[in-house]
Amino acid sequence: MSSKLPDIDFCNPASIAERQLALLQQQLGYLHRASPYYRELFASVGFAPEDCRTLADLPLLPLTGKADLAERNRDFLAVAEEQVIDICQTSGTTGEPVTIWQTEADLQRLARNEQLAFAAAGVNRSDRVLIGAALDRVFMAGLAYFLGLRLIGATAIRAGSGQSALVAELIRQQRPNVLVGVPSLLLALARQFQENGRSPAEQGIDKLICIGEPVRDADLSLSTLGLALQQHWQAQVLGTYASTEMATAFADCTAGCGGHLLPELMLVEIIDEQGRPAPAGEVGEVVVTPLGVEGTPLLRYRTGDIARLHSEPCRCGRQTPRLGPILGRREQMLKCRGTTLFPAAISSALQELSAVHGHYLEVHSDFDLSDRLRVVVGCRDASLSAAIVAERIAAKTRVKPEVILVAPEEISKKTIKSDQRKPVTFFDCRKRSPELE
Repeated sequence: MSSKLPDIDFCNPASIAERQLALLQQQLGYLHRASPYYRELFASVGFAPEDCRTLADLPLLPLTGKADLAERNRDFLAVAEEQVIDICQTSGTTGEPVTIWQTEADLQRLARNEQLAFAAAGVNRSDRVLIGAALDRVFMAGLAYFLGLRLIGATAIRAGSGQSALVAELIRQQRPNVLVGVPSLLLALARQFQENGRSPAEQGIDKLICIGEPVRDADLSLSTLGLALQQHWQAQVLGTYASTEMATAFADCTAGCGGHLLPELMLVEIIDEQGRPAPAGEVGEVVVTPLGVEGTPLLRYRTGDIARLHSEPCRCGRQTPRLGPILGRREQMLKCRGTTLFPAAISSALQELSAVHGHYLEVHSDFDLSDRLRVVVGCRDASLSAAIVAERIAAKTRVKPEVILVAPEEISKKTIKSDQRKPVTFFDCRKRSPELE
């Protein structure tokens, strides 16, 4: 495939749609020629690439899921092995990691993706950017950030995310003005500075680019976590959403109104529980088709993440669709006493309690239609009781779970895993009926 990336007028919807259709048709032709998995899939449904004449034809094609990618991983490799120059794996947060193979063109595309995302966030060559994400353990994120910053010409400080004390020392020594990291890490860093008698607001940070966890509520305003970061660091807080499989980011621009689609690099759909296109503006599962990928191309890939797509023009002038915060994961949807909710709603309620330092959820099921929820919360403040925490959660979610208070260290021991890039805070202990397996 050609690595040339076309120019698009982000403020012209017709230009966006025209270019996306051309790129989609190019991608379908490549999948038919090069991908064993999709060549077989197309044959099974009687599809030929020339059958796609408009973007509206895309939902006629089958969806691809994480199980497909895991069970037939090798069949997704669309190039000869000697063309693979980098191997990534998914984090495995919600299942077994899968391999993503990348060519030289894929790495150039990945760098271009992050260049566009960082530029939208206002990052330029004069910035010093601390990368608080792993560049090792075959993860994609840290590598992507470094490549994008290199294209921009900004100074990159590859701190990683393993030891907060080391990251804090690098902030003190190297004086970055932009931090990239998981919000919980950035909040922990702020608290570490405060515990050492130093103000995080005096460290020269003017922008926080948050990864892995949402920092906005459904109305696109900053969440409690986002506001806490803003207050501690006295910096602009922006969010970004991506995954290894999509190799593309939805990133806030400086207006902070949701993650902009990069239309030359990806198509996005929102589908309902039946897999059909959701009505415009409705919440549903995010489905992506990365464009221009060579090594592991994917078509209509189900992310499992639940969000809403915003189509009204952004204050920055762009008319690209914007993705709202991830409200939860499809497989983590809970049904408690007749109420449906996602773990993120409970996390949001806990963020309003300053005495809470970390948490995790355990979900059990005595019956197929009802889940029993236990929330384990880290806290040292004797004035905060389990009953108060349960009431706060109930006020936000209409569900009053069992709450257990433990030392914050117990939370870290349970949630921080050496093979994961972000804390694991959801433990699904539900019994499944055989027919649901």
